[in-house]
Parts: sequence; structure tokens; C-alpha cells
Amino acid sequence: MQIDDGAVKRITFDRPDVYNAMTTDVAAELADAFGDLDPESHDAAVITGEGDAFSAGGDIDSMAERDWTTAEAYERVQATFGRVAENALSAPVPIVAKVNGDAVGAGLSLVAVADFAYAAESARFGASFVNVGLIPDMGATAILPHLIGLRKTKELAFTGELVGADEAAAMDLVNEAVPGDELDARVDELLETLQSKPTANVGLAKEAIHDSLGQQWRDGLQREAALQSLAYDTPAHEEGVAAFRESRTPEFDR
Repeated sequence: MQIDDGAVKRITFDRPDVYNAMTTDVAAELADAFGDLDPESHDAAVITGEGDAFSAGGDIDSMAERDWTTAEAYERVQATFGRVAENALSAPVPIVAKVNGDAVGAGLSLVAVADFAYAAESARFGASFVNVGLIPDMGATAILPHLIGLRKTKELAFTGELVGADEAAAMDLVNEAVPGDELDARVDELLETLQSKPTANVGLAKEAIHDSLGQQWRDGLQREAALQSLAYDTPAHEEGVAAFRESRTPEFDR
């Protein structure tokens, strides 16, 4: 992961060969980058991906190598992917997702927990967790229902189907879909606006908006980690990972 720590902290996933898939180590590094945001030195943060994808979500090969107990899975999910969501939602400066390509699985979750999201028109979005026998995590179950509505959240989570950038904008998953060659300029325009505002006060507004959700989102992150740890220990997850690595359609039992 590349991090340019200026007034605008610029974070770039740099694993284009695997479509910027996230290992737990990458998630921990991202959580730290968000946790270090400070209105004394940062006006905003931007997260994007190198290459053709924003992020393909969790790294399937690393999933295949996991040998965690349910308790270990809970602790690990909460300390990595869960902490990304918690630090993004509680960061005292705005976080902008510059979605240069497909955002699926945890990539979709990251878009959801960002304060702004602008996408290239070619980008696609999907809660692909179900295809590998998992549930949405990294804050998706806590935030998506507030962002796009309960019914649309269930549609994405239960089917794993992809939607285009224009549809993502229509459902408020992203602020706007723009031609790919205009994405940088559109995000820079937003950043110029944000940098002209009092950052600490913007942070207070963000805190108030998220506090309006009550303790619900924090409790949701804990519940999400607990249920994901159960999903890790199922035949469906084992089959989903194997099918992905073998480039075949998974055959799930009921």
C-alpha cells in the first residue's frame, strides 16, 4: 500500500496483479492509516487503487491458508477489517473513495464507509461475500442499510450480483459516476472545496451525523465480526474458496 501523507492523505492499494485484494495485513495497515488522521495536519484522505480495479475485496488465496478457531477468527476480523470501518467512520476528517475500477466484497464495504465516493463509469460494485460462503463485513452490514436502504442491501448481500456505476449512483452507494478520464479532476474539485472549509468543524459535523445512529453502528461492527467468524467455519466457505481458486461455479449444500 502506498501512502502519501500530505495535507490530503493519499492512500493507494498497490497490488494490481490481484486486483488490489486485501489480506488481513493490508487491512491492518489501512486501519492504521485512517486511525492516524488528524485535523491538525490533514484536511482529507483519498483512497484509490492502482491498475484496473479499486479493490477485489478479501484475498482468496490468503483465506485458503487460514487455520483459525472461531474465537481467533472473531478477534482477527475485528482487529483488521472491522477496525478499518471503525476508524473510517470515526476519523475526524472526510474520507473520499476514488473508485477507479471494480469494488467488490470488502472493496464495496470501503466505498460504503467512506464519506464521499466518486466512481469511474466503468466501475462495478458487488457484495460478493456470499459467493465464497461469507457475510458482508468491514462495516457493510452496519452502514449499507442506512446508505442504500434495507431492501437493496439484502439484494446485494444475498445475490452477490454486480451493479454498474450509474446504478450505484442512483441508489446512493456513490455520490456520482463520471467518465474515467474525468475522475481525478472531479475528486480534486471536491478536495479543493473541502480544503477551503474549517476541517475541525467538518469533523464535528461528521461526528454528530454518525452519533445520530446511536451506538448502533459500533454494536453492528461487533455483531458482524461475530457472525463472520461463524461463516468462516462452514462447508460453504470452504467450497466457495475452493471453487474460486479452481475457476468453477461453487456447489453449495443447503
